[in-house]
Amino acid sequence: MKKDEPVAPAGLLLLNKKTGLTSFEALRPVKKALNTGKVGHTGTLDKFAGGLLLVLCGRALKLSPWFFHCDKQYEGVLRFGEETDTLDPEGSVVARAEIPSREAVERALPLFRGEIQQAPPAYSAIHIDGKRASALARAGKAPEMKKRPVRVYRLELLSWDPPHARIGVHCSGGAYIRSLARDIALAAGSRGRLAALLRTGVAGFRLDSAPESGEEGGGAALLQALRPIDREVIRSLGLPWFDLEGESVREIIQGKPLSRILAGSTLNLPGGAGDSAFPRPGHQGPERDGAAALFCGDVFAGIAETGADGQNSWRYGCVYASAGDGVHARP
Repeated sequence: MKKDEPVAPAGLLLLNKKTGLTSFEALRPVKKALNTGKVGHTGTLDKFAGGLLLVLCGRALKLSPWFFHCDKQYEGVLRFGEETDTLDPEGSVVARAEIPSREAVERALPLFRGEIQQAPPAYSAIHIDGKRASALARAGKAPEMKKRPVRVYRLELLSWDPPHARIGVHCSGGAYIRSLARDIALAAGSRGRLAALLRTGVAGFRLDSAPESGEEGGGAALLQALRPIDREVIRSLGLPWFDLEGESVREIIQGKPLSRILAGSTLNLPGGAGDSAFPRPGHQGPERDGAAALFCGDVFAGIAETGADGQNSWRYGCVYASAGDGVHARP
């Protein structure tokens, strides 16, 4: 960064993406409001879908790896009787079938709770031999979409208005609701696709606290909604954290050995006192991804990751703090 270049605002923004926008397009007002291109979302929503995007700004982009695989919650509308090549309203119909009964749908739902094997949609961003599956599909090729394990923690029928069914889903990162719609319909003896999709939550973050992209006066609202990376964000992410002496931030900036910095420190779990909402099903806890946040006083200093010896050996995942955080690293 050049000496006189302004520092990009840093933090987390909860954004309510409107339907009809791509996830990339939804970031334009954010970039304008923050006057920076250092902005990125942590999980794509299809153009036809709406709802919660987690947006990282400035140096908070360093934290992307710990946001990508969080569990997610959705409300979706299934359209029974027809299946499209994209498994959503924007594709071409490739199969038709009779509308199933409500009872058939309710019998199918338990088959898709827990850990399941799911084939992603052909029209997706998954790479096959170095190319996106969607690009291969649009070129008239039939990409082989291998099944992979995902978890569905909650799947319920919210309403039934044939040919439509509204469902609530809580699933692991990497699960495709379009594929779930296809598979539920097949299990119910029909064909189906998504008609609408709303992402209502990611980890402990909720849609009802997110400003809408492109809303009137949105620039000021977006600036006001930018959150610092603090303990509340870390708890919502489902990560544990260490509380260290404020002076430790200088040592972390300098990259001193974490084994010495963390000696005698206690790991705070997000399911502790005052955090009754945690742990949630599917959160990325210490046993899941071996990561913990580092707080030095009120300063978020970075992320530590466990080494080969588990919690007996910590290494730097990323250093977030800088000399501008009320400290000055020694030369």
